[in-house]
Amino acid sequence: MKSWKRNIRVGDLADNQKLEVRCKKCGHVHYLSRAIVCTSPEREFLYIDELERETVCRARGCRGAVRLSMVRLDELSGFVGGLA
Repeated sequence: MKSWKRNIRVGDLADNQKLEVRCKKCGHVHYLSRAIVCTSPEREFLYIDELERETVCRARGCRGAVRLSMVRLDELSGFVGGLA
């Protein structure tokens, strides 16, 4: 199955881009940035799906599998249209 996680490497992320890490077991959420993931130079060549497989939940005692998703960089804007 082809997904965006197989097309993007950690090194492709912008410096201010965040990944949301949500535990499938307990629901705990934390965020990763490129700087946090790339503790060693070779980690920037990991695809996002590979990173997802090796990342575990940080909640105390959980260590469950996680799901990674991209956090949008642009701010959400309200409805711009109008009523006449």
